[in-house]
Amino acid sequence: MKRILYLTFTIAFLSMVKTFAQDYVPEPKGTDNMAYKWGKMALDATASDTEKFKPRPTITSRYLGLIFISIFDAWSRYDEKAIPVFLKAAERRPLAEQKISNKEIAISYAAFGAMKEYYYSDTEMFREFMIELGLDPDNTSMDPNTPEGIGNLAAKATIEARKNDGSNQYGTIAGSKGKPYYDYTNYKPVNTADENTDINLWQPKYFSDGNGGQYAPGCLTPYWQKVTPITLTSADQFRPGPPPIYGSQQLKKEVKEVVDLQANLSDEDKALVEFMRDGPQSVQQAGHWLKFAQDVSRRDNHTLDQDVKMYFLTEITAMDAFIASWDSKMFYDYARPYALVHEYYKDQTIKAWGGPGVGIVEMKGQEWRPYSPDIFLCPPFPSYTSGHSTISGSCAEVLRLFTGDEYFGESVELTPGALTEIDTAFYGKPVTITFPTFTEAANMAGMSRVMGGYHIQADNIAGLELGRDVATQAWKFYNEHLGN
Repeated sequence: MKRILYLTFTIAFLSMVKTFAQDYVPEPKGTDNMAYKWGKMALDATASDTEKFKPRPTITSRYLGLIFISIFDAWSRYDEKAIPVFLKAAERRPLAEQKISNKEIAISYAAFGAMKEYYYSDTEMFREFMIELGLDPDNTSMDPNTPEGIGNLAAKATIEARKNDGSNQYGTIAGSKGKPYYDYTNYKPVNTADENTDINLWQPKYFSDGNGGQYAPGCLTPYWQKVTPITLTSADQFRPGPPPIYGSQQLKKEVKEVVDLQANLSDEDKALVEFMRDGPQSVQQAGHWLKFAQDVSRRDNHTLDQDVKMYFLTEITAMDAFIASWDSKMFYDYARPYALVHEYYKDQTIKAWGGPGVGIVEMKGQEWRPYSPDIFLCPPFPSYTSGHSTISGSCAEVLRLFTGDEYFGESVELTPGALTEIDTAFYGKPVTITFPTFTEAANMAGMSRVMGGYHIQADNIAGLELGRDVATQAWKFYNEHLGN
């Protein structure tokens, strides 16, 4: 009898194991997880947006921030504790529904809905991706009891919540003339491209138009400090003290540092400047750090849950870092080295980079230029603080906090000069740039801007500090929304 019972139990147990084995599908990780796939789609869309509308790092940082808030909010309804940022119309789903397949569907509809809004010109690309995933791009359900409905509701809630956030996405703010992203503050620089009357303040500069002519681009989104932050209490919450003024020993020393660094750029230096500056198909700084976050996902073989949380944290941090940096930029309206070197070294003979196809030559100080292509000589907005330093300082810090470790360990092989020179004869031999830690990656990003001639050291140091202050606030917000 005992033997019969034992055999019966064994057969039942083996049958159960077989059924479980047939039903069990390992959770996709790394590049196979659905959050990673949508992260890659967001980067592709950012690069496409840059190509169509020219670099606009403030605007794309908002797009990426809001896309990943939508994804997080949809995902939160399938987590035991997470609290959405904007989604109010959907309750947390029962434990039995908190499974990977529902999460994948919900975040896909959230991503699709948000990307159609912010990267509208690539809607067809997003539709094709949904079909590739086996999802119906025409499913507009708002049923809060289904993953499709929750995803659609998450995107809608984010879009509605941010329609009047100061970004002027729709050109509806008074004085905008119906033009999206129009400067409703009517900022006018004190200096013109032809005349510099106050050396402490920003001066627009002439760029090549690529067709034999030239133009002086206006200031990019000079109202961005008025955009409502996600995690900060205000744009000026961590505003740094003032930069060094003309006539001070500090400024004289820092301008000299820029000149000396450029005159002695190694191949490794040039490659770093170009990598951080970015070139064709640029994803701007918020996208650059999303790329770094995806490096971490591949390295650590992340699950969907881990990537949803990491991208959300990284991109809300980048979005707020841009707002904080623009607060400082527009408050101080500070000069860039492009004008400062001309003033400090006027009529003096210096060694400097003479432009594409020229190399390092002797020239008068007023002829000095950044190490940059003719069509994008220098970022068209005030200098202090450095945006690269602020965003890199903030994102590096939250990735350090998220992973619990400084170690980054990524590297990239580059050809020096490839994004600056026209003639391949002026390219250097391929070099490998290594980013050993997150903090060092941020420091390298900030220093690259000094070596390239876009910033003085004060812009960099204050930017890194500002970014890390933003990160502290973002980390607190993030943990509150995890329900910790």
